[in-house]
Amino acid sequence: MDKVVPIYIDRKERHSPEKTTGAALYVLGGINPETHELWREEEGRKDDKCIPNNEDPIHLKEWTHFYSSQKDLNPGCHGN
Repeated sequence: MDKVVPIYIDRKERHSPEKTTGAALYVLGGINPETHELWREEEGRKDDKCIPNNEDPIHLKEWTHFYSSQKDLNPGCHGN
């Protein structure tokens, strides 16, 4: 059984398996992939990373912060 870790999505504490997918995080956070994209906050001066809504594996660390943004405000993952 995978370890469950606490994370934040849009400032709300959630709990997720340590091994997950972008698609699972969109569902967990209630993110509509038609209108919004999910981003992982990076430490320091690194650019935040856009999380695609797909089945690619993601390994979470405790207390990782994610936030959503409207696709039409930021070119994000797809350059829309």
